[in-house]
Amino acid sequence: MEKYICMCGYIYDPELGDPDNGVEPGTPWEEVPDSWVCPICGLGKESFSEE
Repeated sequence: MEKYICMCGYIYDPELGDPDNGVEPGTPWEEVPDSWVCPICGLGKESFSEE
């Protein structure tokens, strides 16, 4: 699965998800809710790009 990187440097890894913020491990990027934000800087999904 592709990883996605935020402008701040945080990397979203679908295998790990973001369980502290409601995204279970194994969740592909396409299924991450649009309301989810970077846990480091608070930017939205539109601020991420494929790594």
